[in-house]
Amino acid sequence: MRHETIRWMDAFVGRIVCFLLTVHRRVMDGLLGRNMATARVTAEAPVTSIVFLKLIEQGATVLAAPAIERAIELVGRKNVYFFVFRENRPILDIIDLVLPENVIEIRHDRLSHFFVDILSGLKRVRAIGIDTVINMEFLARAPAIIAYLTGARRRVGMDRFTAEGPYCGDLMTHRVQFNPYLHVSLAYLLLIEVLDENPADVPMSKVPASREVLAPPQFVATPDEAARLRALVDRMAGQSTGRLVLLNPNTGDLLPRRLWARERFVELGARILESHSDVTIVLTGAPSERESAEGVRRAIVAAAPPGREGHVVSLAGETTLRDVLVLYTIASVLVTNDSGPGHFATMTDIENVVLFGPETPDLFGPLGKHHRVMWAQLACSPCVNPYNHRKTPCTNNVCMQVITVDQVHRVVTAALESTSAQVEAVAVVEA
Repeated sequence: MRHETIRWMDAFVGRIVCFLLTVHRRVMDGLLGRNMATARVTAEAPVTSIVFLKLIEQGATVLAAPAIERAIELVGRKNVYFFVFRENRPILDIIDLVLPENVIEIRHDRLSHFFVDILSGLKRVRAIGIDTVINMEFLARAPAIIAYLTGARRRVGMDRFTAEGPYCGDLMTHRVQFNPYLHVSLAYLLLIEVLDENPADVPMSKVPASREVLAPPQFVATPDEAARLRALVDRMAGQSTGRLVLLNPNTGDLLPRRLWARERFVELGARILESHSDVTIVLTGAPSERESAEGVRRAIVAAAPPGREGHVVSLAGETTLRDVLVLYTIASVLVTNDSGPGHFATMTDIENVVLFGPETPDLFGPLGKHHRVMWAQLACSPCVNPYNHRKTPCTNNVCMQVITVDQVHRVVTAALESTSAQVEAVAVVEA
């Protein structure tokens, strides 16, 4: 299914289903005599198993890792499950927190596949008897519907309450206030922490918000993997390469307003080649971006200084997600729009330059220490949020246009000097 189709279904069909299920819940509560007192008794029963709902955005799954780790502490790894779209599963396998057999894949290439997999997943969850579902999708209707249909006695998720946000019905037992001022990684962790609180205390959570800087999961490549990726880059370049600077233009991004212009990536690549004689530019991207990334490569080659034309390669569509993370371990710097790679890179020690525009790093910024965020902080930004189904009204992304090539080049140069200093320090210690 096209993403616009999914958005339409969530916005219109989802609204009706959420209303009908809310009526069902209240009728059943009345017939069974359930009230807040019985809800409290249910809440005090031990949590024995947890299923997460995080269907989209692999980068956000990296931000969710601390919450998954906390769930494992509570119930054990074998009792943690995960609903995810099939195309977004790879990062979950790389993080390696949830057992592979506990991952419930949902296909959405066709409407029939979507419903078959949802029904199969719900049947499995009910057969296992999972008692707690954590809905990590903010103010989205389809995940709220799935959470309710699991039959779990604890259903934790974000709620708009009286805000003018998307109507998702009243399907959660633990209704957490959506806080647009809290980093997403902390918001995810809060969904686990509220399990110890009284669900009658709405809106949850009535405890001080943590401001702890959470650490991302760490990825370690094997020596063979690192050697294979270095050999791949050398083969594509037709020569032995030195330091690598990765450019990730996201030419196929689903949120085009957050893209830095293709022409600027081209100019940046040429400038880096001119100012750093030991650097090779490597373009990364998904298989769907292969052709457009190759176009960027050819443009950089055309603009490169004489003698530097061979130091530009494109690996878009040539690598798996794991290969990309291995590439981060052997490269010096990554420049990327605000997207999944900006979060994947935090799992390694690469210097990570992330360009923000329609969204804010205050909420979605990368974790860890090796990142440099560039954001103009225009008065209209962020304009993409859960209240508008992440569909911005913007027709002119000035927030990205005001980030200049000069600015990014200076940051990349500083990052390269930083990595050089680290290499020199290591060499001195080893000597």
